[in-house]
Amino acid sequence: MKKVEVVAGLIVKSGMVLCVQRGVNKYLYISHKWEFPGGKLEEGEDHRTALTREIKEELHVGVNVRDHMLTVEHQYPDFALTMHAYRCELVDESLPVTLTEHVALRWHKPTELSFAELEWAAADVPIVALLQGGRL
Repeated sequence: MKKVEVVAGLIVKSGMVLCVQRGVNKYLYISHKWEFPGGKLEEGEDHRTALTREIKEELHVGVNVRDHMLTVEHQYPDFALTMHAYRCELVDESLPVTLTEHVALRWHKPTELSFAELEWAAADVPIVALLQGGRL
């Protein structure tokens, strides 16, 4: 079984956290699901470097990577995922977030993230639960 290690950014702006929606994916179980932005580590990268790079590539904004919040181990049908989630702040809040790989974005109060309103990727569910509990 393929193993994938990724980082995710819990990007905070004015007390809100950024949520992004995937587009169509070859794995139907993650197509159109909501997640926290980030991506795969490249060889030799540490978590913070990978997250900074991924956010720049996917959203065209810079972030300051802060605290490690949670590491999630999740088994999808086709691969095993290890996701390291970090609290992040925008370097320049006046710059717009530009989607390059996602189809939608929303800013939500962390304690008001909803499973009813947003259909989350399964690996992101533990992070949503942590944020709903007020930990950010």
